[in-house]
Amino acid sequence: MKFALLIYGNEREWAEASDSDREAEYAAHYRLTDGLKSNSALLIAEELQPTIAATTVRMAKGGPIITDGPFAETTEHLGGIYIIEVRDLDEAIAYARELPGTTEIRPIVDRARS
Repeated sequence: MKFALLIYGNEREWAEASDSDREAEYAAHYRLTDGLKSNSALLIAEELQPTIAATTVRMAKGGPIITDGPFAETTEHLGGIYIIEVRDLDEAIAYARELPGTTEIRPIVDRARS
């Protein structure tokens, strides 16, 4: 099964974090990435730029409305994504538990099976 591990965090806290705190968080991601690679489970892993770099396209009756920044008003923003292929949700959860912060696990639709 394929899953997206969506990594959420508070951008302000990240910007204000000490170098050692950032290094510790990156180290957790490096360990996870190495583990996923060694088990041939990693398909994609990417860190996203801050939400200030985002552009939102919202379709309205008069056509698209394009705005800078994210659509949602929230304290936690999507900061990175892993696409993994594992046996089941339990294995995806086991990987997600290795990361600090909030990780949303979302199954990916398998069009070949539907």
